[in-house]
Amino acid sequence: MKNILTAKFLTDFAATASNMYRLGWDERNGGNISLMLDESELSGYLNLNKPVRTIPMGFSEPSLEGKLFLVTGTGKYFKNVEGDPETNLGVIRVGKTDAELLWGYKDGGRFTSELPAHLMSHAARLKADPAHRVIMHSHPTYTLAMTYVVPLTDKEFTRALWQMCTECIVVFPDGVGVLPWMLCGTNEIGEATAEKMASYRSVIWAQHGLYAAGKDLDETFGLLETVEKAAQIYMLTAPLKRLNTITDEQLEIIAKAFKVTYRKDFLK
Repeated sequence: MKNILTAKFLTDFAATASNMYRLGWDERNGGNISLMLDESELSGYLNLNKPVRTIPMGFSEPSLEGKLFLVTGTGKYFKNVEGDPETNLGVIRVGKTDAELLWGYKDGGRFTSELPAHLMSHAARLKADPAHRVIMHSHPTYTLAMTYVVPLTDKEFTRALWQMCTECIVVFPDGVGVLPWMLCGTNEIGEATAEKMASYRSVIWAQHGLYAAGKDLDETFGLLETVEKAAQIYMLTAPLKRLNTITDEQLEIIAKAFKVTYRKDFLK
């Protein structure tokens, strides 16, 4: 067997976690990432017929039964992932109500408490785009700050973000979904997030954080980056008299130039 610690999917995953911590998006044990893997990617690294142990999931997602995921562990710090992946990460196979641990969580740990939200979101995004394999959750500072001062509607939040950077309507033309404050780590917030994920690749949890989905780690990380950059500009300018902005007409020009399909109903 090859050493899984050298696998590109794992080293890229660990580097992404480190970047999210370095940027201040995932303090302490905040945030989580899940990456769907193909059996071919694990071939030669793990014996998929020899699970280490079984971990109850507390819910079921029939569309994902048998699917493989690399997932951050509960209570684990992103800053420690690169130094000790085997403790802080795990490879699981989803079952009906339990998951088989195939590698990782070597200290006896388990997957993130927000696994229900992740898997429900994966299921929703796979229906929207079968290429989507990544869900990331983080606590980006300025995005959280915006949830205190911007109406918690998809339209108002999206339009405020689009107006901050020329690239925003290009990077997330589908806009952002917004949820009111809800208790994290529950099936209820997972269901609400998945419902939004049917239409959006990014979902904001008010006073908590941001969920994002994408085809790979870079694309998903880039989506988080762009939303947070726009939120930063919004919060830096919010106390000031605004003399200029990107108008709705200019947003339409940008979308046409880059040939993106955007939420036209979000413009006034």
